[in-house]
Formats: sequence, C-alpha cells, structure tokens
Amino acid sequence: TYERMCNYFCRKTNSVVVCVGYRLAPEHPFPAQFEDCLTATIHFLRTAQDHGVDPSRIVICGDSSGGTLTAAVAQALVNRRDLPKLRAQILIYPFLQCADLNLPSYQQNERDPILPKERILGFGLKYANMDLGLIKECFKGRHVSEDRRLKYQKWVSPDYIPQEFKTRGFKPSPTYLPSKEICEVAECVLDPVFSPLLAEDSVIAQLPEMFILTCEFDVLRDDGLLYKKRLEDHGIKVTWCHLQEGFHGTVLLASFGRVVGFRS
Repeated sequence: TYERMCNYFCRKTNSVVVCVGYRLAPEHPFPAQFEDCLTATIHFLRTAQDHGVDPSRIVICGDSSGGTLTAAVAQALVNRRDLPKLRAQILIYPFLQCADLNLPSYQQNERDPILPKERILGFGLKYANMDLGLIKECFKGRHVSEDRRLKYQKWVSPDYIPQEFKTRGFKPSPTYLPSKEICEVAECVLDPVFSPLLAEDSVIAQLPEMFILTCEFDVLRDDGLLYKKRLEDHGIKVTWCHLQEGFHGTVLLASFGRVVGFRS
C-alpha cells in the first residue's frame, strides 16, 4: 500500500527511505508495533553510515497510526545518550490521544467517510485488545478517572482549539462519572506510547523539530492541533500544514495519481 508513497518521498527529497514492516494488530496487539518501530529506528541510527546516511540527518515519519508510532518513538529516544539525536519528526494526520473523543473535530467529522468516529475507536480498541462493547462508554469519557481527567485538561481540551475550527459546530460534552472497572481495563490507551499527546512536559520539551499535517475533514484534526500547541509552548519548532479541503487518507490516495483525483 505504501510503496508508491515511499518511492515518491525518496525521489522528491533525494533521501534514503526505510519502511518498517511492523507486526499488525489484532493478531499482534499493542505494544508490539511500537516495539518493532523503536527497534528498527535504533538499529538504523546505529548503522546509518553503512547505508550512506548522515546520522545527524535522520527524520522519522508516519501517517495516521504510523503518526502515533512516530511520535511515540521520538519520545522514547529523547533520553538516549548512546544514539544520535533525531533531526526531525513528520506526523501526517496522526492519532495522538484517547482521553477526549468529543473534541470539535470528532463532533464535526463523526460520519465522514474513510475514518468515521466509531471506526477510529474500534481500531484503537482492537489494537489494545479490548472489548469493542466499550466504545460507547469511552465516547462518554468513562474510561478516564477523575484525577487523570484533571491532569489531562492541561493538554487536551476544546479550549485550546482555535475558534476558526469550531465554526462548523461544536457543543461542550456532558461530563459522565468514570467507571472504576472501565478505567482499569482501559489503562493502556492512556499510556503515552498509545496516546503520545499525554506524555509529560519533561519529555515534550526535548523533542526534535516537527512537521505536522492536519486535514479539515478528519476526526483526528484536533489531535494534531493540540500536539502542535504543546510543542510550541515548549519552544520546539513546528512547521504546520493544514489542508482546508483535506480528509483522512489524502496523502496516501494522492500517491495513486491519475487513478483518483480531488482538489486537496
């Protein structure tokens, strides 16, 4: 699926491009994918010169769940003193948090094709090896304990989404009491490896420069906007591209050229 895109990046940037064939869920649940990507990245950082690559110019990149993995790998490497530092990270409409599934973009784009709201959480629960019957409870936020909710409000809140992204409609969600049983079962989806937006400030402050792409018609748009804000708040340089007519999967479909066409 991604060979065309990787070839395109390779040609246009005159770069060596390495694509990690990580194990897939649900046969291999979380965190197997992260572990594979981290292992591959560490190996390449150590052997870059064998491939004619300057170790100080390595960039990691991913789209959608690959953007999740990219962000998590970048965070895992911030305290490694035995490896070259990553030059940058590229996140293309990434999934970054499972703490608030009622942000404006989740409400506005809940039925949009390719990645409607219920599908994204269904994928996430399969990835985490959780019961799909918990979808409705997670949408209500009952998987987040009260103390965690107070903590995450510093980073994940509609208040931090610029007003221009709320013009298509947004209603503050009612607050439901957390369920202790669901909180215990859902512990892993609030792990920063699963939800990189929930990493501590001490980690965020050490991240490499970032390019992030968001799309207007995408439930994950606000994850990207909130991550952008967090990095900028810590002085990390961020290059942001927003496709006003874009949707989830735009970049992948664009690599098929004449087969499909759309304005963004």
